[in-house]
Amino acid sequence: MEKIDFRKTLKNLYRPPVEKFVQVDVPPMRYLTVEGAGNPNSVPEYRDAVEALYSVSYPLKFASKKELGRDYVVPPLEGLWWADDMNAFTQRRKDDWLWTMMIMVPEWISPSMIERVIATVRDKKSMPGLERLRAQTIAEGRSVQTMYIGSYDDEGPV
Repeated sequence: MEKIDFRKTLKNLYRPPVEKFVQVDVPPMRYLTVEGAGNPNSVPEYRDAVEALYSVSYPLKFASKKELGRDYVVPPLEGLWWADDMNAFTQRRKDDWLWTMMIMVPEWISPSMIERVIATVRDKKSMPGLERLRAQTIAEGRSVQTMYIGSYDDEGPV
């Protein structure tokens, strides 16, 4: 059974060049998402969001392999970040940040399979972030991206 790695098949989206901005057209893609607000280093909601995303993503991958005969590498954690005042990023006012954390879900995974896996995870462990987890299609369209390597606190000028 072939194992699909979306970082390779969607290389133009998951491996942007370092220190160079490029335009990409991001097609509509389905994600598991959890929205929240505040400093990702200190608010419990951020930790809860990441825990919920991974706690569903891996069982979903294993269900796909077992039930559908389709295996894949769980895609990387991604995030959409914004603020009511975008100066909150350059001034590092992390308490003002708004975010959606997400992990991409392959198109062959049905909504009913996602709901079943969420219910199974919920039955095994109480997890605050699980109640905020949603499956949704996000259509980013034309975007600009670059690869930044370095400290998060030094990325503002980029």
